[in-house]
Amino acid sequence: MADTITFEDFERAEIRVGTIVDAKPFPEARKPAIQLWVDFGAPLGVRKSSAQLTAHYTPDRLIGRQVVAVTNFPPRQIGPFLSEVLVLGVPDENGAVVLLRPDFAVPDGGRMF
Repeated sequence: MADTITFEDFERAEIRVGTIVDAKPFPEARKPAIQLWVDFGAPLGVRKSSAQLTAHYTPDRLIGRQVVAVTNFPPRQIGPFLSEVLVLGVPDENGAVVLLRPDFAVPDGGRMF
């Protein structure tokens, strides 16, 4: 079980909705991954992410899909790619990532609360 955090700790996480506007295979990654470009609307704009989604998703089927991501982590260099946000998912019964997303279309940039 994880350590308990305060509500103030949780409030510091910027968890927002964005729409995937581009997705490409990422063969240079150590583990199979897809490069994502996610539009969070103004003022964040488009941010990049590397995500290990290859078990359930192909790049062409991700474009246009809304996702939930942490937008205020520091960027992380993954091989030649700078990942700027962490797209959120949960593991299925085999440990493969399943994306978190809203049930209904919502404005890009909306913050989870």
